[in-house]
This record gives sequence, C-alpha cells and structure tokens, in this order.
Amino acid sequence: MKFRILFGVPEMQALWERLQQESVSKTLSADDTKLYKRLAKAVLLLESNPRYPGLQTHEIEPLSRRYGQKVWQSYLQNNTPAAGRIFWVYAPTQGDITIIGLEPHPNDHKQHGYAMIKLSDLP
Repeated sequence: MKFRILFGVPEMQALWERLQQESVSKTLSADDTKLYKRLAKAVLLLESNPRYPGLQTHEIEPLSRRYGQKVWQSYLQNNTPAAGRIFWVYAPTQGDITIIGLEPHPNDHKQHGYAMIKLSDLP
C-alpha cells in the first residue's frame, strides 16, 4: 500500500513549502539543504513503508496521550547528537500519513522530555 503524505498546518506545511521553493530557486542554506534531503528521503520511505527499518519508527506514548491518537516517531538520521526526528499520525483518512512535527531528538529520559514538542494540526 502506498500512503499519501500530508503536512500538518500551519508549521509543517509552511516548512515543507519553503524548503521546496528554496530548493527550486537554489537559495537553500547549507543546513536547510541537509534538512530538505533528509526530510524528502523520509517522506519517500514513509510513503512506501512506514515500518522501513532505517526509520526506526515507534509510537511515542506521551505524545499519543496529549494528541488523542497514536503519534509515531521516525528518525531523520541516526548516531548523531540531537538527531532530527519526525512525528506523524495515520490521519486524517485511511491511507494518509500526516507529518505533524520535526524536532531534534528530545531527552526522553527526563520526566518531561516530550512536553516541549510542538505538534501541528491536521490539514
């Protein structure tokens, strides 16, 4: 099954559109170029297989409780301090995945490690 990838509003959708536009106009900064490549790769992998081993996808229960539905985390990169993570849900309809957050890896060993994660709304 191929999933349709959507971006949460307004933050994730705005970020994705900006990265795409700046990529086309060749005005991406070096850091944004890395982010765009990692995010684009993750989108392709999520689209075809959200359980792809390299994504290390797993549910984040504190975010699921806060958001009212299962929130999943997938890796943008591994073995890197504060490595990027995307947070997503199976929504709004069957066959959709909506990316609702992008953050450095939170310190989940602290009591409130996921409390600071800001999640976008569904489109």
